[in-house]
Amino acid sequence: MDYRVLLYYCYTPIEDVDAFRDEHHRLCLRLDLRGRIIVAGEGLNGTVSGTVANCEAYMQAVKADPRFAALEFKVDEAPAHTFQKLHVRVKPEIVHADLPHIKPYERTGTHLSPEEFRALKDRDDVVVVDVRSDYEYNLGRFKNAVTLDIENFREFPDRVERLREFQDKKILTYCTGGIKCEKASAFLLEQGFENVYQLHGGIIKYGLEAGGEDFEGKCYVFDGRVAVDVNTVNPSVIATCTGCGRPDERMVNCANPHCNAHVVMCETCAEARQGACSDACQQHPDKRPYDGTGTYPKQSNHYNPEQGLYSYRAPGK
Repeated sequence: MDYRVLLYYCYTPIEDVDAFRDEHHRLCLRLDLRGRIIVAGEGLNGTVSGTVANCEAYMQAVKADPRFAALEFKVDEAPAHTFQKLHVRVKPEIVHADLPHIKPYERTGTHLSPEEFRALKDRDDVVVVDVRSDYEYNLGRFKNAVTLDIENFREFPDRVERLREFQDKKILTYCTGGIKCEKASAFLLEQGFENVYQLHGGIIKYGLEAGGEDFEGKCYVFDGRVAVDVNTVNPSVIATCTGCGRPDERMVNCANPHCNAHVVMCETCAEARQGACSDACQQHPDKRPYDGTGTYPKQSNHYNPEQGLYSYRAPGK
């Protein structure tokens, strides 16, 4: 395939986030990259797509900066761009957790390689914890993983008390690419948990290096692919259609824009419901026309990839 998808993050202090953001935007423009990149005082987080050559040039340019020398890219193949646009934004955190005081580059859980994670995950003195949102782990998760019933990662701090019963065990956290675990494991340490670990590189790296063994279902990703296979060892389907209840892994957004829920829905039910997740949403006057895909990218005929330059400023500036 001629394109690549890069998933990456790095917690490291960035002093002048506005200047860095503008410079980084120009770099992406030169390389015709598309995707979503977040810059904060605590680091860099992004998912971008581009040609093989341009992605290679981007990775070299990023890692040439001493602040990102240790950054690891998760690289996947794609037949074309998986994003329609480029957005490089300044935000308070590179993943919204409402934990700005947590600095993973100072203290976080012990990193486990995919092979180390696989060797530990089934032991009696271990509990595996999924720190992702409900629509993500409903599509796919590790066998026997503990889930925390959260709609958004910022709810994680409020769910930590549910893990107190496992305080004497080794807690192995995981997420899509590793970024949420950095803050989740650091927060667990702050809350008095002692044996805290995280799957380095997340589910994506585990699939690339350990064959995805015992990850059941598909992995939700935040680009045009929506969901990807990670398990080549013992794959299975755990998600079920919200309409008929049969096993399926087809993710859609509800056609009601006021709901927009991420749900699993087979093609038959989606056609019957015209992309709506419920009868109420199907009858909503603002329901979007269903075109068979279940995705509703924002249309913008005037989009200019340079339009973001100089337009985002850190809070208080």
